[in-house]
Amino acid sequence: MPHLSPDANAPLPLPLIPLFTLWPCAMRQLAFVILMGGALVPTDRLRAHLSGARVIAADGGMRHARALGLKPELWVGDFDSTPDSLIAEWPDVIREPYPPAKNETDGEIAVAAALERGATRLILAGALGGERSDHAFMHLLYAAKLAEDGIDVLLTSGEEEAYPLLPGTRDIDLPKGSLFSILGLDTLTGLSIANARYPLDDFHLPFGSSRTVSNVAEGTVRFTLSSGRALILARPQDLSGA
Repeated sequence: MPHLSPDANAPLPLPLIPLFTLWPCAMRQLAFVILMGGALVPTDRLRAHLSGARVIAADGGMRHARALGLKPELWVGDFDSTPDSLIAEWPDVIREPYPPAKNETDGEIAVAAALERGATRLILAGALGGERSDHAFMHLLYAAKLAEDGIDVLLTSGEEEAYPLLPGTRDIDLPKGSLFSILGLDTLTGLSIANARYPLDDFHLPFGSSRTVSNVAEGTVRFTLSSGRALILARPQDLSGA
């Protein structure tokens, strides 16, 4: 076989890319928006949260779709809070009806459908506020349970957001001067809050304490927790603390 001398003008071979450098792309979250029946105010921050996510509507939550420029791939529920005019407005969206006498809320059914499709992140839009405080409170508890199962969850009304807080550390990007609170679902130990007007370090918060209500973000806030479960409620549009 003849010896081939290298050509100085030939392009260099591309370097091999180690497999681990591709891992972040492989681990990219699959996000689903669940449109729920509570209040929802379209904001730029809300639209940023929804960007690129797939969409499932739960019963009357479909009324938010047009204002947000979204078209759900599935519409589930017993449709007891959906007027005929709304159904007529979306004739080509697949509907999956359920009987009114069922064991889950329409929102939980929609979440289950998203999880069946591989969701690893959920944005529950319209999960806060509205006429049914029982539904809103149940959404908060359900979000904590989903977080324990390893699902990244955000609940939002556009004006207000809620995040489960479990043992570990998490950062939440909040505008400087915006309000947030931590509501303990049981006794919290080792609670630390950094980059806030009222920081805490390794704090013990008894169940039912109001000590962590009405804090002010200085930008991205870091939360650390040793044990317990809590909810972070934030008001990114409310800069009254600035």
